[in-house]
Amino acid sequence: MFTRTARWFFLLFVFFFMACLVTLALHSQAGAVGVFEAQSDVGSVTPAGTGSWDAAKGIYTLTGAGENLWSTVDGFHFVWKKVEGDVALTADVSFPEVAGAHNEHRKAVLMLRQTLDADGVYADAAVHGSGLTALQYRRARGATTQDIELNIELPKTVRLEKRGSEITMFLSMKGEPLHQVGATIPMRFDGPFYVGIGVCSHNKNVVEKAVFSRLELKPPAPIGAGAKLAVYSTLQTIGIEDSFRRALVPLTGKGQFEAPNWSRDGGSLLFTKDGKLTRIPAEGGATKPVDLGAERCTGSHGFSTDGKWLAASCAMPGSQDVRVYIVPAEGGTPRTVTANPGSYFHSWSPDGKTILFSRFKDGALNFYAISAEGGEERAMTTGTGVSDDPDYSPDGKYIYFNSDRAGGTMQIWRMKADGTEPEQVTHDEWNNWTPHPSPDGKSIVILSYDGSVKGHPGNTPIALRILTPEDGKIRTLVNLVGGNGTINVNSWAPDSKHLAFVSFQTLPEE
Repeated sequence: MFTRTARWFFLLFVFFFMACLVTLALHSQAGAVGVFEAQSDVGSVTPAGTGSWDAAKGIYTLTGAGENLWSTVDGFHFVWKKVEGDVALTADVSFPEVAGAHNEHRKAVLMLRQTLDADGVYADAAVHGSGLTALQYRRARGATTQDIELNIELPKTVRLEKRGSEITMFLSMKGEPLHQVGATIPMRFDGPFYVGIGVCSHNKNVVEKAVFSRLELKPPAPIGAGAKLAVYSTLQTIGIEDSFRRALVPLTGKGQFEAPNWSRDGGSLLFTKDGKLTRIPAEGGATKPVDLGAERCTGSHGFSTDGKWLAASCAMPGSQDVRVYIVPAEGGTPRTVTANPGSYFHSWSPDGKTILFSRFKDGALNFYAISAEGGEERAMTTGTGVSDDPDYSPDGKYIYFNSDRAGGTMQIWRMKADGTEPEQVTHDEWNNWTPHPSPDGKSIVILSYDGSVKGHPGNTPIALRILTPEDGKIRTLVNLVGGNGTINVNSWAPDSKHLAFVSFQTLPEE
């Protein structure tokens, strides 16, 4: 006979054993499926999802419900394998039923996932029923999902690739070789992680089906010592609301894009490419050069508050000297503003009467104010270090800038518009550059390097962070590979809810 205590221990053991069996069943609903080890419903999925492998046809068919694969918690069916190191997962992706009664937001995904928890860290290449394709990711457990979206037709082939601490999505639209599409993020997975395919119906009461064919799971091809590498640039726009940080890609391609401005009507973006100022619709489309008659324009340009004028730092034909010029917003004959060469535009005053620009002098970088009509310049900062990237607050009361005047790291400062009463705004371990206030004055975007990074290099891991002037709090908006060229000038949309920026990738040349 068991004593009462022994019976309690026995019952607890049975309960614990059964709980383990239930957990194992939930996390491994079946054995191997093709190249994958097992399958699971992640989060709340009813009825349970399924995954099957047709070896003769080389097809994986998944079914699943699930409310969403987004926000802070996921619900989807996942067929997976546990791996370590670098990996590339490639497949043709399709939905066998024609959209109509089916949700256009249903998702078929190639995924890397740290754990099988519903709020786990992950990155995926998600193909939606509508054709929208995105690189989605959650950087920390329970954090809000972010993404980089491509509003395109349904691609034929998708690849999700992990190389070191970078995750990249590649696409083939109609069978052409896979190519980069501007969707790369810096992201780390600790130790073993899961790689696999999944489906989410985006409606917890509906079961959807996705098909994956010609699937390959293998390490990415090594980049040979003699491989020709190229820099690819991606122009993105992103919503800054913490619960809805979607990024869209108006343009990506080989070469160096820099310094986007948003037009005052919100309809287009202006950026620099190959020394030329170029305009593109904010949602993407055909690019159009802005003619200034210049041979070399830098990433220093911006529209006046009323949107009628464009200031830019360029070199004119036959000269290497960069000065600030003003032209009508659509282009035209330039008018010289600064007499001294090496002048780099940064900001218009809200009333359109004054321009701020920076210039190296005697080994130091400081900034100056000058009338938009030209004339005498006035030094706003002096010193032996760097005080740069000035931008007016929308009410015209303050000028925000970055400076190393306090010693140590680069930090954000502000002064009154007349140059008096400078005060330090940020006091952290980052090197903080390029402060740009939003049109409503409620947010300031700053570009932040790790404290060990010196100067203002490009093609480097950075964070774009949002500073709230009201309380001084700072939050990270997005992590990316960028730096010089990412947000050199004010790139806020007129609604103060969206921001434009440029990210960079170094990849084998296509």
